[in-house]
Amino acid sequence: MNEEEAVPIFCREIDRVRGQLQGVDTRLLFVDDGSTDKTLAVLKAERAKDETVRYLSFSRNFGKEAAIFAGLEATKDSTYVAIMDVDLQDPPQLLPEMLAGIREGYDCVATRRSTRKGEPPIRSFFAHRFYRLMARISNTPIMDGARDYRLMTRQVADAIISMREYNRFLKGIYGWVGFRTKWLSYENVPRSAGRTKWSFWKLFRYSIEGIVGFSTAPLSFVSSIGIVFCMVSFIALMVFFIRALIWGDPVPGWPSLVCIISFLGGVQLLCLGIVGLYLSKTYLETKNRPIYIIRETSGETPEEEKKTADGLQQKRTAGSAQQDKAAGGLQTDQRKEGTDAR
Repeated sequence: MNEEEAVPIFCREIDRVRGQLQGVDTRLLFVDDGSTDKTLAVLKAERAKDETVRYLSFSRNFGKEAAIFAGLEATKDSTYVAIMDVDLQDPPQLLPEMLAGIREGYDCVATRRSTRKGEPPIRSFFAHRFYRLMARISNTPIMDGARDYRLMTRQVADAIISMREYNRFLKGIYGWVGFRTKWLSYENVPRSAGRTKWSFWKLFRYSIEGIVGFSTAPLSFVSSIGIVFCMVSFIALMVFFIRALIWGDPVPGWPSLVCIISFLGGVQLLCLGIVGLYLSKTYLETKNRPIYIIRETSGETPEEEKKTADGLQQKRTAGSAQQDKAAGGLQTDQRKEGTDAR
């Protein structure tokens, strides 16, 4: 979203790497997540220069998760699929190594940041705590520092597409679908242009999506709180009852009683809020709304795109054949000249 400055830089960098990907034909699909700047115009310009470039443009901002899902759906004819950000925080230079990993027999080659240099310290602190928390409360493996940048086989991509849930947390989905995954680590890379769209509040909301989507621990926590307070209340009742029997005086402490009632009321509201959060996610899923809506595309269906790619491959093959033929003719002429000389 709003990456008009980053798209041309990304295209130049990816062109330098495409030649290193031996034995594969590469195509680019950009997903414009409801940009309000000139990103779509820039994509159209890149499309005019390179016929292997395609784009999808959403009717509004649906979020990163929806954009990735749309990209995977639009590349169903591809053998391998790579997910990348255009801000170059996902280094294209890793693609040859990722392709080599797929050819080694892995189903997916994923990346993770080994450092968070350049990020605000408080953001890095809470990010590490989030991954530690998820490791404790969720059965789904989620790698600390994992990026969406990964190269996967068609089988993995189809498995991710099959999970059509509206509330999406891809880092959890990657781990849930499984498959053999090879991890590549790299140091944090600054953006090539533009500004990040992820504020602390957005990251916090995203973490809540992950917790609710891949753990029921908060519900268990609520139940545990209820049991503990029931036990405390029963013990306090017995203490007050025995005290009244022995000393025969009423129990003093109305201010403390008001404080206790207020505290318990707050705990109850907290528990209701947690239960309501899970209930709201269920409510949104039952609406069965589309994950995204496309406003505009580059006008080429996957079948037409495949024909274009096949045509480009035929041109390359024909060009190579002509070069071989020309070389053969040159060798024949040289032999003929040698014979005439003799």
